[in-house]
Amino acid sequence: MTTNQQPPAFSTIQYTRTRTVSVAPDVMRERRLVMGLKGDPHIGVFRLLRSNILMQLREKNWTSIAVVAATPECGKTFVTANLGIALAMEVNQTVLIVDADLGNPQIGWYFGLDVQKGLLDYLQTDVPVEELLVNPGFDRLVVLPGRHTTSKSSELISLPKMTALVDELKTRYQSRIVLFDLPPLLSSDDALLFMPHFDAALLVVEDGKTSPDEVRRSLALLEQTNLVGTVLNKARGAALPHYQRAVSS
Repeated sequence: MTTNQQPPAFSTIQYTRTRTVSVAPDVMRERRLVMGLKGDPHIGVFRLLRSNILMQLREKNWTSIAVVAATPECGKTFVTANLGIALAMEVNQTVLIVDADLGNPQIGWYFGLDVQKGLLDYLQTDVPVEELLVNPGFDRLVVLPGRHTTSKSSELISLPKMTALVDELKTRYQSRIVLFDLPPLLSSDDALLFMPHFDAALLVVEDGKTSPDEVRRSLALLEQTNLVGTVLNKARGAALPHYQRAVSS
């Protein structure tokens, strides 16, 4: 693979090697891909999140974000999927979503993909990464899904092959933003092992479930990481996440 190639300078990209599987509208409604539903009243929430994140990425010349949560089921994959679509709608860049949660890959489910091969297959076999990429029907958006789970995620995520893949995905296109959906911070050491390879992190917490102590512990673990913000998900009295920019002290 070559590096630093520019994507086509037009809004619609014709994919030749990447498989395209469009998400059906009923799947988007069922799995809350709100950014794909025209006229959904909650689209503005993710547009606001996109604007705040893009401002920081462009100011710092960052291209990669790890999306993490304190504990399981906080909605980090839901946020990753919708944020990825929102970023791809901004025509100045392409977006790649990587399902790096090897213990519980869910990105493919959100996009309604019948995943035959995923990231784990790349790490354990010689399958080319190009065979894993899927365009889910949104312009400028590509997904590298996961397929099945493993109990050896820490060992696999530490492989030189994984490190080389992340570096390649981050540098292949100058105008690409890469979102990595990582395992929860407090459930394993997978995310921490990999955090140095990302430019920044976005922390997802769940209202009424993530305790103040879990938030403090998560922020402490991310102390050496550039934090672009936090998302309060499942907020009481609201249907979708609210965004709060991180404030440095």
